[in-house]
Amino acid sequence: MGCKLNFSETSTLRRQFSEEEYNVQKSKEDLDVYVLNTCSVTNNANKEARQIVRKVKRANPNATVVVTGCYAQLKPEEIAEIDGVDLVIGAQEKFNLKKHLDQYDRDGLSKICSCDIDTVEDFHTSHSINDRTRTFLKVQDGCDYNCSFCTIPMARGKSRSDTIENVLNNLEELSKGGTQEVILTGVNLGDFGKGMSEKHTESFFELAKAIDQQAAIPRYRISSIEPNLLSEEIIELVAQSKCFMPHFHIPLQSGSPEILGKMRRRYRRDLYRNRIELIKKRMPHCSIGVDVIVGFPGETNEHFQETHDFLHELDVSYLHVFTYSERENTLANEMRPIIPNRTRDERNAILRNLSDKKLNHFREQFKGKKRPTLFEHENKDGKMYGYTDNYLRMSTSFEEILVNKVVDWTV
Repeated sequence: MGCKLNFSETSTLRRQFSEEEYNVQKSKEDLDVYVLNTCSVTNNANKEARQIVRKVKRANPNATVVVTGCYAQLKPEEIAEIDGVDLVIGAQEKFNLKKHLDQYDRDGLSKICSCDIDTVEDFHTSHSINDRTRTFLKVQDGCDYNCSFCTIPMARGKSRSDTIENVLNNLEELSKGGTQEVILTGVNLGDFGKGMSEKHTESFFELAKAIDQQAAIPRYRISSIEPNLLSEEIIELVAQSKCFMPHFHIPLQSGSPEILGKMRRRYRRDLYRNRIELIKKRMPHCSIGVDVIVGFPGETNEHFQETHDFLHELDVSYLHVFTYSERENTLANEMRPIIPNRTRDERNAILRNLSDKKLNHFREQFKGKKRPTLFEHENKDGKMYGYTDNYLRMSTSFEEILVNKVVDWTV
């Protein structure tokens, strides 16, 4: 469940089981063990996790059910009380999951293998492979920020990173398997460089520069990166690079200065605008995605209009719109007034409509032009899909010869 980071970690857990005496099956029926790697960004994510557990247990009452991930770290006791859950594995023990499973005596009682999140200091590399044509590679984990609406620091702990050397080694190994595109992922990717100490020993720019020089794989993307950590030198590197794709995803969350302050974001609107303008000046063809939250406590109609107008003015390509969800133990949960759910939904719909218009406008700029496109391996009712360098989704009739190939394709 959840983000690209979870996807890479789930793939790594799957490989750990495949290397041992277990058989990993695509079928969800008649299995001995089910492992659910949960998300906890919203209340809906928690609710979905509970529904999946109950559905699995109804279908296979004798199976062992293991729950890990962010929800498991934040609320282990709550999960343990769900009928059918056998093991709850916290953040520190996630990559020791198989060991805990082997030691579990299956006595029908739920067992919690959790920990104090402040003690989590280790970094575990992970990546997806053979799941999609594009590979998600985790290079950073955790977050030291204190945004008022977010539980991720409580679920994943302090900011910590892989080393540049190890990332380059992983990329060499991935290249041997034929990977054509890697998405660098993390909780707070721009904070790359933090390890066991609080100080940065390396930086994300240094990582990107080393990857660009190595060029072990044809295509790289930077997943979501905070605007205050997206430096001019990173933008310039991408602009000049032959392997970093012209595509950024930069969270905004609100276009209202007052709401940004209440969210405790580490930038202001002018800095965000400057980053967008610099990217488009250096790369007019670059795709830019934006995260935005609607319905934050105290968000008036005027605040929302500020967000809408700001996004309307910006030369961005698409929006990921999130409806604010109350999270326990966050500052925002104590803020007032609470925005009615109906109003939140209405604002969400307005921004999704704006996103559609933005994406259509961006796509029209390249209509009839060729862009380098990587097609994926899935055959969906005779169709296959892929993405251009600047993240436009392409489709065509399925042809095996196009799978995992970068080809010039007409938009």
